Order: sequence, then structure tokens, then C-alpha cells
Amino acid sequence: MKSTQKVWLITGASKGMGLEITKAVLKNGDKVIATSRNTDTLLEKIELNAILKERKLQLEDNLLPLKLDITNETAVESAILKGIEKFGQIDVVVNNAGYNLLGNMEELSDAEFRKTMDVNVFAMAHILRYVLPHLRKQQSGHIINTASMMGYMSYPGNGSYSASKYAVIGLSEALAQEVRPFGIKVTILVPGTFRTNFMNEDTLNVAQHKIDAYNLDTQVEQFMGLDGKQLGNPKKLALVVIKLPEMPNPPLHLPLGSDSYRAIVEVRKNEKKEMEEWKTLSLSTDFKKK
Repeated sequence: MKSTQKVWLITGASKGMGLEITKAVLKNGDKVIATSRNTDTLLEKIELNAILKERKLQLEDNLLPLKLDITNETAVESAILKGIEKFGQIDVVVNNAGYNLLGNMEELSDAEFRKTMDVNVFAMAHILRYVLPHLRKQQSGHIINTASMMGYMSYPGNGSYSASKYAVIGLSEALAQEVRPFGIKVTILVPGTFRTNFMNEDTLNVAQHKIDAYNLDTQVEQFMGLDGKQLGNPKKLALVVIKLPEMPNPPLHLPLGSDSYRAIVEVRKNEKKEMEEWKTLSLSTDFKKK
């Protein structure tokens, strides 16, 4: 059962999962600080009039769209302060904005690799750094960080993206322990493939320096070939997300999509098998007990 009206901060709110979460939150009667590089696109896509009419809400009272480059630390701090000035508090943070780059390790430039990490890891850290003092002061809050099934496994050409999502998981696991004493909860979303524009050629980023031996063009073609065929429904994902803050004990790790769940279970099974196979070698490095 829904308790009280909450204020959500959602990054990457103008498309994909972020857009669907924003719409679901508004329909649920909560308020949203919605950040995007393009707020005009956000307002066009969100079907605000229908949502607000249905809920008998006023736009200016329930939505604060903010144009934001989340890699700009100063801008992030300013956006959070504007949101709190508008609504008085922040209860739920959804770090959703993301960046994908295809390229094999030898093909990736330092700048390309760093951009993946800047958007997917360091920008998320900016959000956390400036929102946590407010959550800690109010002794409550729920942080929802979007990782990926690619944070548990990787494939050729996806190394930089996987590296960033492994980092999101590790950071979030530590964060959950750090903030628990302050009544703040953390959930890591681990989506599989969802039917958004993530695999669309208009949003896909590809390494500039291609090396023929790696057949990157073939990898890109295979990746884009999944566009429109993904198993996951982003509207259903959004309905799950809006339930999380109402749970007294929400999950820390939450795979979303049958592909994500099955792949992670298989990875863990294979890891356990490998650990047992090399157990003797692993244990051989300890100091011998006297």
C-alpha cells in the first residue's frame, strides 16, 4: 500500500526506462525532479496533460524538468538544490542515465573508455555525493542504481560498458552498508534487454579506431539486430520500480527480465564450478598453520 507522497529524482528521464519510470511515478501521484540533456523532448514524450488530468494535478506542482549534464559536478549540485528548493525534500533517487560504447579493448581510445566511465560511474557518484547529505539529515530515502546483466558477465566488444556496470554493482553494495544506519535503502536494478532505443543506431556509440582482425562491424550488426526484439517491457519495469520504496525490506540486487535472471544464475553456477576446480591452488597461498 502506498504511504505518503514522495519526491523522486530521476536521471535520463527523457527516454527509455527513465521516461517510463517518470510517467509511472507521476501517475502514481508522486512528484518528480526529472533531469535530461533535453527537457523539451522530455515534455513532449511524457504525455503530461493526460497524466495530470487523470490525477487532477497541476504540472508546476508535481514535475520539475531540469536540463542537466550529469558529468558536470557543479551542475549536479545545483540541480539537487533546485529540486529541494522546489519540493522541500528528495525521497527516492533513480540513477538511470547511461551510455553504451561498442569496441574491443585494443580499439578503444582512452577518451572513449573514460566517457563510458564518466557517464555510468562518476556521474552517478556526483548524484550520490550531493544527495546523500539531505537523505542522511532526514534519516530516510531510497537509492535505486541502474546496473545491467552486463555487470555480471561480458561479451566481445562490450568491455567498457561491462566494466562500468560491474563498478555500479560494487559501489552500490558498499553504499548500502554505509547508509543503512541512516535509514537509507539501496537497490541495484539489473535489467536484461528491454525494448528501448538502447540498441538503436541513433543512440549506439562505436569505437572510432576499428581493427579489421576484431570484426567490430559484425559485432555492431549483431547488436543492432536485437533492436525491437528485446524481451523486456519498459512499462512493466517502471511498475516494479515504483513499488520498491513502499517495501519495508526491498532487495539489494534485483534482476529484471527473464534473460537477466537466467544469465546471472548460470554465471554463478559456472563460477562455483570453476572455484571448486581450482580450490587447491587457491588455498595454497595461505601461511601454513603451525
